[in-house]
Amino acid sequence: MFSQSITRATLATTLWPSDAARTWLRNSILAVCGSLLVALSAQVQVPLWPVPVTGQTFAVLVVGIAFGWRLGAATLLLYAMEGAFGLPVFAQFSGGPAVLAGPTGGFIAGFVLAAALVGYLAELGWDRSVPLTALAMLAGNLAIYLPGLAWLALFYAGPGQAYIAATGASGPLGAALAAGFLPFVFGDLLKVMLAAAILPLVWRAAARWRA
Repeated sequence: MFSQSITRATLATTLWPSDAARTWLRNSILAVCGSLLVALSAQVQVPLWPVPVTGQTFAVLVVGIAFGWRLGAATLLLYAMEGAFGLPVFAQFSGGPAVLAGPTGGFIAGFVLAAALVGYLAELGWDRSVPLTALAMLAGNLAIYLPGLAWLALFYAGPGQAYIAATGASGPLGAALAAGFLPFVFGDLLKVMLAAAILPLVWRAAARWRA
């Protein structure tokens, strides 16, 4: 019963329909373009340490919502692999396994989870109304923050312990929240509102275009 409620239609499949024989080609092109979009958005930033403020999370969630859960997760996994192999796709044109092992590594892992989650919700039709799009975006942000903050807390408990006092916190978890969550709350809420306003309009335009 639950599976029957899934629409399976995403913005990507609606705007770029494809027969079964060419689906792999479309998905490959979309995955590469999506990973490039996330890489470019990572360079739009306010350089804070240890976690810079970037436009990356917005791009991650939009890719997930537009592509659906399978292709969205695959796109962000491709992005993480590009960075792991040394391509300069992370913030400040950085790359390499050291970035994934560093304080921001948990957030990058969260990108894959978030793209899968919001993509799944989009396939349920959550991206077609303002309230549900906002809820999907909030859920996606949570999927980024949970592994991101957990990994950052481990950093502050280990090699970054000397930096805890600079955050004004008394322990690793407080430091992670102070450095990896509080500076981003307002910006993330703005991104949620922007997506909630835009995505339903895009669906309406797509419906008129396909009519």
